[in-house]
Amino acid sequence: QVQFVESGGGLVQPGGSLRLSCAASGSMPRFVAMAWYRQAPGNERELVARITSGGDTNYADSVKGRFTISRDNAKNTVYLQMNSLKTEDTAVYYCNGARVDSRPLFGSWGQGTQVTVSS
Repeated sequence: QVQFVESGGGLVQPGGSLRLSCAASGSMPRFVAMAWYRQAPGNERELVARITSGGDTNYADSVKGRFTISRDNAKNTVYLQMNSLKTEDTAVYYCNGARVDSRPLFGSWGQGTQVTVSS
């Protein structure tokens, strides 16, 4: 079983920055793509960014140029640097393994971390 613990969220003004972290533990396959997802109230959970074990990345169009995903394989940790935040980025952010088609790999989710962008 794989466990994810997300952290780093908070309240920030539009234009501000946050850095999220996700620590994965348990029976984590070594070469797994990882991703950040988010879910805003009333919306479906959506992919934000994905990174392969080799460091290749892809992003949702809405965050391209503003967010950067990275990972530390030795620590089983994934990061999301979020700059130029907008009110529409407000959501609970989660991490998970990611399939080639970007669907989440594991059925278990962490508690997520709340990001609120508001003036």
